[in-house]
Parts: sequence; structure tokens; C-alpha cells
Amino acid sequence: MKTFLKINLPIFDPKRDLSITRFRLVLATLLVLILTSVVIARLINLQVLNYDRYKTLSVENRVGLVPVPPVRGQIIDRNGQILADNHPAYELEILPDKVENIEHTIKEIRKLIALNERELEAFVRVLKLRPSFEPQILKHNLSSEEASIIAVNQHRFPGISLRANLRRTYPFSELVAHVVGYVSRISDEDLKNIDLTAYRGTRYIGKVGVEANYEEELLGVAGYETVEFNAHGRIIRSLDYQSPTAGWNVNLTLDIELQRVAHDALGNRKGSVVVLQPNSGDVLALVSSPDYDPNLFSKGLSVKSYDILRNSPGKPLMNRAIYGRYAPGSTIKPILGVSALEDGFDFERKIFCEGEFHLPGRDRPYRCWKRDGHGEVNLVEAIAQSCDVFFYELSLTLGIEQMARWFRHFGLGKETKVDLNGESIGLVPDSAWKKSAYDESWFPGETVITGIGQGYLLATPLQLAVATAAIANNGKIIKPRLLSHLENTETGDILMGPDVEVMSRIPTSSSMLSIISKGMIDVVHGSKGTARATGIGLPYIIAGKTGTSQLISITDHDEKDRINTPDNLVDHALFVAFAPADNPRIVIAIVVENGGSGSKAAAPIAKKIFDYYFIDRLLRASATWKEFGFG
Repeated sequence: MKTFLKINLPIFDPKRDLSITRFRLVLATLLVLILTSVVIARLINLQVLNYDRYKTLSVENRVGLVPVPPVRGQIIDRNGQILADNHPAYELEILPDKVENIEHTIKEIRKLIALNERELEAFVRVLKLRPSFEPQILKHNLSSEEASIIAVNQHRFPGISLRANLRRTYPFSELVAHVVGYVSRISDEDLKNIDLTAYRGTRYIGKVGVEANYEEELLGVAGYETVEFNAHGRIIRSLDYQSPTAGWNVNLTLDIELQRVAHDALGNRKGSVVVLQPNSGDVLALVSSPDYDPNLFSKGLSVKSYDILRNSPGKPLMNRAIYGRYAPGSTIKPILGVSALEDGFDFERKIFCEGEFHLPGRDRPYRCWKRDGHGEVNLVEAIAQSCDVFFYELSLTLGIEQMARWFRHFGLGKETKVDLNGESIGLVPDSAWKKSAYDESWFPGETVITGIGQGYLLATPLQLAVATAAIANNGKIIKPRLLSHLENTETGDILMGPDVEVMSRIPTSSSMLSIISKGMIDVVHGSKGTARATGIGLPYIIAGKTGTSQLISITDHDEKDRINTPDNLVDHALFVAFAPADNPRIVIAIVVENGGSGSKAAAPIAKKIFDYYFIDRLLRASATWKEFGFG
């Protein structure tokens, strides 16, 4: 009997299968409904209940205000020559809000281009002070090669961008350094004193010279741009734009060609040259040597390079014209002459010079520069020949208090008020000053040496120019000025500079000053004048005065060693002058450090300047007129 295997197979049940299917459909539908409800609830929360909040967050995340720096005003000379300008330059910026790890990003960028420590320190400093939604400059003045490298790799660095900006440039470089000055990056000290809002988008500020003195006028007003960023912090589009207001152009009284002549005439020697118009106070030239290239500061000067400049023995950063303090030597003899005349001194009275002077009852000799003496000389002759003995006698008669008072009448010992920062007042000594400074009494011997511009008496070249101008314009002390006018580049409006300002009048008469002028004319054109070599063949008349500022005292026994005196101890050479003597157009004050003799080192410089102003300049102008068919 065969046995069969029994297999239990399920029997097909349509009703049961339909039931299962319906259950599954209901379950899926419920799940879909639940998920849809969640999504709808979330959308209602985002779009209805919290719409304002999330809209604000969204906008803040993609929209930001970018400051638009103003164009800094130009600085222009009296003839339209641009002395300070702006040129395009690339800057590397970081938008902090869009950079997850700034330290890592900077590390990676340093693998591509050089970032010095000064730049990094400045970035970190500003990063702490500025809002995180504002782009911050990481590196200034990228080269074309550096800009190309960043542009190619920019996709790797969210929040990093290149920006074309304007960099301050100085076309005449060293020629105008001490007048125009320079701009440099805003320092920690600057940040304490400026309105940060006014400097948004701007990283530079005027430090010295005209750039500093007229910072407010040159700066302009920043604008703003509302922009939309993408997820990488790059600008997608501009939503709104408020234009910046450009700074005013500052037009100066300076004549760049005359400045060049004065600069070249002084050459590589240390010293200063100041040229003024006596009746207006206009500064036509102001030279200080050694000088420096102001473009170094606007490009970004390293700490090491700045220290080299600052510590240089020649002190190129010091503006000698307004800060250099020198014993004026014999250039102050005309001032003493005015003082004596007003005290009743007879200008025809003669004093005998035998080459030395003695205080009553004293053996110590005070020597004249001319060892065998000048013989009998009156006031005019004493000025022309610069007789020291004559002025030893005169100073002892006047006394230090009266001398000091007259020095101050002529503007010494006080600011000239020129529109440049950092001016020195020099020093006018008297008995009260010495008592305060040294707790000592004033001695007659100190009066005697002050009478020839030595000892404690100190003046700046600009002060000497102002004092000389007072003789040229009948006793008026006129405030020197560099500003001619301001020009609004957007509207064309002109704001004129200050009017001619007579700060004081010297209590003397034109007749007294004419006597002094006669002596100064004879300095250059007299047969015995100390600068007579300069006056040979001149078609115009100069009234001048030479001077020598002693740095060490040389006795008779040491006279033979004068030629072996170290260069840094050789006397300073000075010369002050105005011309034409009968109708003064310009005044000059010159100091040549360690130049030796005023007649040999300083007066020839003045001649070159006068020749340019009265001959070469007019010949060029005449040639130009003829070229255009006039004359």
C-alpha cells in the first residue's frame, strides 16, 4: 500500500486580503495626514505666527550695510600742480560674519600671499572695534600678482573678497614731504580721538603737515551701500546706495617750482629754507633737509623701517622750518638796531672796534669775528659789516630785559600761527626765565653774547622769516599762511582762506626801519658788506643779513684747529633777506647746519632763489606769452 505526503496549502481568501489592504491604506493615509499636519503647523509657525521674527533673521543673514569711503580731497599748489592725489589699489577684505574660523582662514591665506605682523595686529585691533557685519581690511595695497592669486583662490574662502580702493600718492615725493605731510593707518592713539562713524570704510588719517592740519576738510563724508550676500559672504546685488561726499580740495599758497629751486639749492645739506610774501604772509616755499618719501607711509611702512627713519642721525622726520631751534647769530642785529634807535641811540654815532670787547673791570675778551677789528663804525656800517663789538656795546646799554621785549615784538619766543602742527616757539631768554629754568641770576656776559644772537636765544627759520618780513613791510607782523582756498569738487564752490592777518605792529616808525634796511642793503651791495660777493652784478637790490651760529667756542689758541673741527660741530650758517629792497616781493630765511659761514654757505642759496623768482620765472612766463602770440 502506497503512502502519500500530506501538504497543507493556504486556501485563497479574497475577503481577508481586501481587509489587510484596506488597513494598510488607512494606516498610510493617517501617517501622511499626520506628517502633512506637522509640515503645515511648521509653516504656520514660520510664515504666520513668527513671520516678523524669522523675516528679520533672514534679512540680517543675507543683507548688510557696507560703508563706502569718500574720496579724499587733493592738495594743490598755487599754480594748479597736484601735490597729493589718489590712485587705485587693491585691498583684501574679510567679512567676519561669514567666516567660521578667522584664524584658520588667515593661516591659509598666508600660504598664498605675505601678511606681515603689523597688518595682522591692525586687523585684530580693528576687528574688536568694528561691527562683525562690516568688511575689515586684512591687507592693503596688494600687488597685481597678489590680487590675481587671491582672485583665483577666492572660492576656497567664504567671506573673503578683493576691493579696489584709492591709495594716497604724492607725485612730488620728498620735495613736499614737510609741507604736505602724509596719511598713514589709523593707530590706537588715533582711535581714542576720532569719531569712528566718520571713519567707517576709511583706514587712513592725516598724520603731519597739511594732511593733518586740514584733515576734516580733506576727509569727506562716508556713504553706505545696502547689499545682499550669498551663503559664502560674497555680494550678490546692491539694494540701496547712499553716495559718499568727497573731501574738499585744499589749494595752497606754495609754489612747487620755487620749492624745487629752494630744495635743489640747499642740496643734501641739513637745514631749512623758508620763502614768504611779506605783505600777505603767503608761504611760497618751505624746505627742510634731510627729507623723506611720504609715499612710504601711505603704502604701509613696517615698524622696522619706521624706526630706521625715526632714529636716523639726520632726523629726516623733523620739520626744521617750524621745529628746528637755532641760535640766530647776527641775523638778529637789525632787531637790536631798531631797539636802540627807539631808545634814542644816534644812528650816526660811531663805536670803535679793535677786534675785542671787555666788560667793565673784566679781563675776559669778547671777540669780534674780524680779529683785527673794524675801526670806527656807525649803526648802518655795523649791520653791513656785522661788527660784533658794536653790538656788544649796544646790548650792554640796552640790557637783557629790553632786548627780550624787542625780540618778542618781532615775533621771537612765540608761535607764528602758521597752519601746520608741531611748531616750536623757540626761546627768548631773560633774567626771570633763567631764574625759573636754572635757579641762577642773569650775568652781564650773557647779555653781551645774546646781543650777537648766541647763548640761550633760539629761533626757528620761519620765525626769522616773519621777523625779516616785518622790516620789509613797515613793522607789521603778518601771520604766515599755507591755505589759499578750499574747492568743493562736486559743486565747484570755493571757500577762500583766511584774510591777511596782521597779528601785531612793531612800535617803531618807517624812518627807523629805513635806516636798518640801508644797513641790510649794504650787507649785499656795500663795498664792505659780509655778503657782497652775492650782490655782484645783480639787476635787483637785496636787503639781507648774514649770521653764524656757534656750536663750540674757539679761543685764540684753538684757532689753528678750526679746520679740524668735526663736521657736526662746525658753525651753522644763516642768511635772511628780502627783495627788491624798495618794494619787497619775497622774504627768505635760510639755515645751513654746519655750513660754517652765512656769507659763503647760506647767501648763495638765497641768490639762486631770487634769480629764479625775479629773472628765470619771468623769462619763462614771457616765452610762454610769446608762444601763444602775445607780446
